[in-house]
Formats: sequence, structure tokens, C-alpha cells
Amino acid sequence: MDNSGFNPSISQSTNYFQFEADFVGSLHCIPMQVRMKLDNCGVKLKLVHWNQFTSSERQALVNMPCETELETKTYKEFLQNLVTEKTGQPAKELTIDPHPPWLDATTIPNEVIVKAQESHISLSLEQWRNLTPAQRFALIKLSRPSHENKNFLPALQEFGIIS
Repeated sequence: MDNSGFNPSISQSTNYFQFEADFVGSLHCIPMQVRMKLDNCGVKLKLVHWNQFTSSERQALVNMPCETELETKTYKEFLQNLVTEKTGQPAKELTIDPHPPWLDATTIPNEVIVKAQESHISLSLEQWRNLTPAQRFALIKLSRPSHENKNFLPALQEFGIIS
């Protein structure tokens, strides 16, 4: 990120990562920025829920802010109302981590280290520190065993960790 606040690996107009390019046009998968908001507001949104939303509802979830306490409350209410409207019941709620690992620039989560090592890549603490919280979030999510990990290496490339 340069001094203007522009992050070259996230488009300013859409905030999608380049490695998400294969699905962001149709939004048939939940983009990382929405997944980060879900963790922030403590809602377990399933892909089956997401796919019941209209494209404008999905875009609203992409565009809505979810950082301050009020924004997070508003986002959660909007999302739960959508899920309830589509399915008849709200989505499962999760405990919100008061200190999520993507906000900690001083510690690389073990699952990220292991995933990088599987590809013979060494991620330094300096490289981790230089990532934005959204980039760290993406690497954490992409390194989880339960996630399809085909985008881990493209993300590392996009973030300038490997060439």
C-alpha cells in the first residue's frame, strides 16, 4: 500500500482480490471481503444462503461497511433479515474473536506457515507485517484445511510474497 492509501492488490472500486477474478463477475461464491465481514459480525453464512440472494442483495453485502460497532450491528441485522426472508430462519451465529489473527502483524498463524512450507515457500515476519489485514485474512482463510486451497499460491503472488 502506498501513502495515498491505495492498495494495488485490491481494486478500489470493488475491493476484490485478483485471485477471485474467476467468480466475482457473477458473485456465485462469497468474496473474501464479505467473508471478513461475516467473521467481524459473527454470522456463519452458507454458500446455499448466498446463492439464494439476488445479485443486488449480494452487491449490497459487498458494499456495506462493517468495521465500527454500529456498522457491524447494521450489517448483521441486514444479513440476518435477508437469510430469514429467504430460508425462514436466521443463519447460525458465531463467537466474534476480539483479537482476530489477521489484525496481528507480529505473529504468522501456524496454518499459514505450514501451507506456505507445503509449497516450499518461506514467509517472513517482515512480509507478514507488510500485508494489509484483508490480505492476511485471505491467506489465513486460504490456508485452512477445510478450504479449497487452489488460490493460496495466486494470493501469495498477488501480494508480492512470491514472483
